[in-house]
Amino acid sequence: MQRSPAGPVPASYDTGRDLAGSVESRGIDCVPDAERHGRARELFPVWAAPNVSYLSFVVGGTLVLMGLSLPETMAVIATGNLFWLLTGFIAVSGPAAGTSGSVISRAMYGVVGNKFVVALTGWLISSLYLALNWSAASTAGIGMTAQLGMAQSAALDVVVVCLIAAVTIVIAIYGHATIVRLYGAVSVFLTLVFLALSAMVLGHADWSYAPAEPLTGTEHLVVLASGLTLVASAPLSYANSPDLARYLPRHTSGRAVTLWTAFGAYLPSVLFTGVGALAATTLDMSDPQAALESVMPPWFVPTFVTAVVVNTMANNGLTAYSSGLSMQSIGVRLPRMFTVLVVGAIGTAMTLFALLVFDFLTAVNTMMELVVVVTGPCMAVYATDIVLRRNRYDGELLHDQSRTSPFWYRAGVNWAGMLATLGGAGAAALCAGSTSWTGPLAAAMGGVNLALPVGVLGAAALYAVLTRVLGTIPEAAGRR
Repeated sequence: MQRSPAGPVPASYDTGRDLAGSVESRGIDCVPDAERHGRARELFPVWAAPNVSYLSFVVGGTLVLMGLSLPETMAVIATGNLFWLLTGFIAVSGPAAGTSGSVISRAMYGVVGNKFVVALTGWLISSLYLALNWSAASTAGIGMTAQLGMAQSAALDVVVVCLIAAVTIVIAIYGHATIVRLYGAVSVFLTLVFLALSAMVLGHADWSYAPAEPLTGTEHLVVLASGLTLVASAPLSYANSPDLARYLPRHTSGRAVTLWTAFGAYLPSVLFTGVGALAATTLDMSDPQAALESVMPPWFVPTFVTAVVVNTMANNGLTAYSSGLSMQSIGVRLPRMFTVLVVGAIGTAMTLFALLVFDFLTAVNTMMELVVVVTGPCMAVYATDIVLRRNRYDGELLHDQSRTSPFWYRAGVNWAGMLATLGGAGAAALCAGSTSWTGPLAAAMGGVNLALPVGVLGAAALYAVLTRVLGTIPEAAGRR
């Protein structure tokens, strides 16, 4: 029996194996240089597959329903999705350290402080996303069983949910190499299906569309800010990009890692969110699935539903994979395969509860409107740390959790990172405006939601100042 930093590893495992079709045995432990492989361009399909998405159509339709004109909607879509560059930028730390982002963040928060941050952002919020996505896919799948004439029952609903969850978890268990290989084919399939759907939608679009009552004044600013936050919340929810890049050779171009990651997500997100906006010019996107199915020939509907389910599996596959690593990083001493199973079981239970017992999704959706308040500052602190350290991370030192570790700081906490994140999140909450919460500063400005710029820029600036004041980044870390 071998051991890894996360706990025992069965002797039958080959610790260095990262082959498509084989279960990845490595968890958060460092990937040695001799086992690094691949090229940055492999990241493009990895990030395209989750973002060739039915959700993009929904978000585009929502922006038009909010009252924006078509040019404004397209500008919000193009601008909000630029935050994928931030997702791509933090991915560069993966090849540098050779370990997961949930371990690298010990540099920002300290050995002990990092456990609390990762438990919230890398595990709890990720589990909620699993439940949300599985619920949406299961609803589509359950609807398909009704169209096929199958008798509807709670037992059938459970079967559909468990089947979708099981396939997703298998993808996450097989891990990195399988994801890289599989998602290339998945992204091609999804792109073909959604391009076909886009052609059907564009044939019904009103290119001269204008809102019946154009927005003006403060109300106009409120909707623009809310729309931008809605679009940006997707890239700001993916702090796991280092996990998918950590097997790349150490000296892989940081620019290449950033751009291939960002473009893989940005291009399909912009394209299909834009199509969703055009769909809303003539279709009732308050019920997006029914609206989109109304422009499809009957034979295409099963293909569309299959694509929705496959996209959800691709999205949740990445989430479950990184959540398993996050559980290891906070101290759960189990091999990665078993932590993924634990995450999957919790997410499945949440999904079943949402669909069969209680209107859990309403509460979760309300909370997710404000998720950018937390995830924005966390990603800003991470990106700022990369800049200040010039992406110089020692994976072996990051795994040292003793009191002599350079990342123990004070009582195991890097107060520069903790205070910057809490300060950014607090300021963002004061400036947030949503259907569930309006901060006092947002209320004073007529409801304009400035949580995104205030949280991101505020946390970044505060972290840069506090690291200098507290001396938490050694001067040598910033030298080449």
